[in-house]
Amino acid sequence: MLKTRILLVDDDPNIRQLVKLYLEKEGFEVEEADRGDAALEKFRLSPPDLMLLDVMLPGMDGWQVLREARKTSGVPIIMLTAKDETFDKVLGLELGADDYIAKPFDMKELVARIKAVIRRYQQPEQPQDTTKELSFPGLRVNISQYTVTYMGNELEMPPKELELLNFLAGHPNQVFTREQLLEQVWGYDYFGDSRTVDVHVKRLREKLTEGEKLGWQIKTVWGVGYKFEVK
Repeated sequence: MLKTRILLVDDDPNIRQLVKLYLEKEGFEVEEADRGDAALEKFRLSPPDLMLLDVMLPGMDGWQVLREARKTSGVPIIMLTAKDETFDKVLGLELGADDYIAKPFDMKELVARIKAVIRRYQQPEQPQDTTKELSFPGLRVNISQYTVTYMGNELEMPPKELELLNFLAGHPNQVFTREQLLEQVWGYDYFGDSRTVDVHVKRLREKLTEGEKLGWQIKTVWGVGYKFEVK
């Protein structure tokens, strides 16, 4: 059985050595990079199964690497941040990060997050009937094929955005709290916070701009959560 390949990107050799030793002990294969530009080149030439990406890097910072990587690949990326600030979390999620962990981190927690992200990537959760295509004016969501067709065009959409849209649209006019959506779409082993839902809803709205005119929209229910409103 092939080992899961991880690209570890950090300019601190001590952190790289410590993380690499621990991950190899857990059965992962680890490749290293100490610069952002070098990491992006390795990522493109030989895509890993997951990238651990530090934010503060020479050559090209982690945000730039993440932005460039997401133009061509959906490979899971976990951001390593020097501080546990909301701005960093939200920016990372908006740019397409799958998770984030703040330094200093516990190695067991890091491994748990890696395994959870890889599990979600390899076996996306499908919380409702996968044979069913959801259809609304100008919008079709097919969870079995993982496609979204909007105004006649197929949209490029990361798995979690599509699954969130599919879940909400599959329960029209039903209100869900952020915590319920995290549980239903991301799963009980997700380590992030409820702001993750807000970021994904924002990205869906940016892509589905004409929904309200067509008679449907992802609506915020203040103080509660969200619903897919159908008029």
